Amino acid sequence: MPTSADSKAAELFLDFSREKLLKQYWPRLRQCVESLNDDQVWWRPNAAGNTIGNLVLHLNGNVGQWLVASFNHLDDARDRATEFNERRRIPGATLLARLEATMHESARVLARMTLADLLATYEIQGHTVSGLAAIYQVVEHFGMHYGQIVYITKMLQAEDLGFYKELDKTGRAS
Repeated sequence: MPTSADSKAAELFLDFSREKLLKQYWPRLRQCVESLNDDQVWWRPNAAGNTIGNLVLHLNGNVGQWLVASFNHLDDARDRATEFNERRRIPGATLLARLEATMHESARVLARMTLADLLATYEIQGHTVSGLAAIYQVVEHFGMHYGQIVYITKMLQAEDLGFYKELDKTGRAS
């Protein structure tokens, strides 16, 4: 039988997940893509490397599969390989509009999650996972690729993006 402490832990986990995914990673990723032209969005460092465009497609697929489809009990229509194989120069604004729609839907999913949803099991991408594990996977995965997008943006622009301007020289909030 779940306790009030269990419910509080679930609430804290969901609040933190929403904060990272929807209020930190997503807005900063959007800022990066909006600051680049379409040639930069599709710049590839080498044949084995990913473009920002491919990473945005991949994040849209991942969030759509792991959060939206799984928790809404929808059919999984994701084609993961296509996300990385795309070579057309889809405009950055189009990529962002697609991901924004998925992020809005993921926000609705995360807003209605309960302790029971976190403890339930789901079949996602060939894995049996708890709802908690599915959300953790999405936040961690998004953070990893968001970091790649930030790195590529900094390389292309050769400037600080100002994401941590509130920190003083010691790394503390001023």
